[in-house]
Amino acid sequence: MIKSKDDLQFYLEADKFALDKKYSKPKINDDVWKFQILLRKVEYYKNKNPSLLSIILLRAYQVRKHRLGIKLGFDIPPNVFGPGLRINHFGNIVVNGSAKVGMWCDIHQGVNIGSNNSAEGNILVPKIGSNVWIGPGAKIFGEIEIGNEVQIAANAVVNKNVADNKTVAGIPAKVINDKGTESVAVAASKAKMDEFLESYPQYKHYFK
Repeated sequence: MIKSKDDLQFYLEADKFALDKKYSKPKINDDVWKFQILLRKVEYYKNKNPSLLSIILLRAYQVRKHRLGIKLGFDIPPNVFGPGLRINHFGNIVVNGSAKVGMWCDIHQGVNIGSNNSAEGNILVPKIGSNVWIGPGAKIFGEIEIGNEVQIAANAVVNKNVADNKTVAGIPAKVINDKGTESVAVAASKAKMDEFLESYPQYKHYFK
């Protein structure tokens, strides 16, 4: 969670690296990157101790994020995704604000990370680990835990726990492979995260 300027800088650098952006600032067609920057700034001003200035800035960033989110089809609340987020394309991504997703998530269009409601009225949402690749059209919902280094295939419907280092596919999703993201060259892989740490050793303490 972003609570300081140092945290904010780390998240921004990690997201930029995951998005494979080699230049310093977004260009005119970098709407997804712009959205992720706004998301991180909303998180920062939402989580820090409030002041008149921070409240004004939070509101301004919330409005900009909301407008760009509508344009791109993103309904992504703050404080869900860890650093190293890669949103691959614009188009219909809906995430419950109570869900939690770890570092280095690689997510595609058409994904829904949602909830089930219990008989008591509780909202039951997924907890997703780090280095997870989520394919186009995947649906993940309910009080489930997705492990680290998991691949979720396109259009999979995941409503049960998934252990570490697995690939799941189907409706409902089942394990089809005992190798997860460590076996493929994607932004969610630990190899990519290690590359980031080699380039930015000052952030190693965030990975302990």
